Amino acid sequence: MKRGKGMKFVGDSRISATRKSNLPKDYSEYPGKTEAFWPDFLLKEWLVGAVFLIGFLCLTVAHPSPLERIADPTDTGYIPVPDWYFLFLYQLIKYTYASGPYNVLGTLVIPGLAFGALILAPFIDRGPERRASKRPFATGFMLLAFAGVFYLTWEAAANHDWAAAKAQGAIVEQADVEIDKEAEGYKIYADQSCINCHGENLEGGPAAPSLIDTGHSVDEVKEIAHNGIGTMPADQYDGSDEDLDKLADFIANLKSEE
Repeated sequence: MKRGKGMKFVGDSRISATRKSNLPKDYSEYPGKTEAFWPDFLLKEWLVGAVFLIGFLCLTVAHPSPLERIADPTDTGYIPVPDWYFLFLYQLIKYTYASGPYNVLGTLVIPGLAFGALILAPFIDRGPERRASKRPFATGFMLLAFAGVFYLTWEAAANHDWAAAKAQGAIVEQADVEIDKEAEGYKIYADQSCINCHGENLEGGPAAPSLIDTGHSVDEVKEIAHNGIGTMPADQYDGSDEDLDKLADFIANLKSEE
């Protein structure tokens, strides 16, 4: 047979005689099933993002952040609580097997194993199935993790005294009074560690009341220093009588400006 039209010569049988294009088909060949990334798809993403952004801004205006009073390093009675998405870890370290001498287990080992399993899950379950019922390992681990996080979060929220937390963090208007921190009475106040409960500016806190405008006389303040009052135990003052006179006079004369 002579070489001519209709004849094809292939040197290797593994090579297809018909050349096919390696370029993907244009999206226009699938009308209604695909769309151009720019501007069609990207415009839709921007619109959805704008809706969520506006909704988020409206929530922040309607419900401002629950700010608390200025942090006081001398307030040892304040109990901090993490944000809701960390409550499950906060609850975990309350248990005996994850706190105290086993604190490393609650802060590093257990959370590390849980998050490490999440990272390894795609490599362990590599089956082609996408139905949850046919992926027992991935589905079971997801349900176990969800149940654990939900239970710990619920326990942390249910056992926390939210009313007391709101009261201890409430922003209260401070009495307008000028504290002379160079006065002898204030120095004795600081030396006797009264500052730990009543605050640097004698404004009080969850563990003790304010010492401004107490209405007590000098003798009454001295009596309280020796015998206590309310939740304040007796014998908190261990200085000299002379210093107590100065301290009592300093506190009794602390009055807010009208």
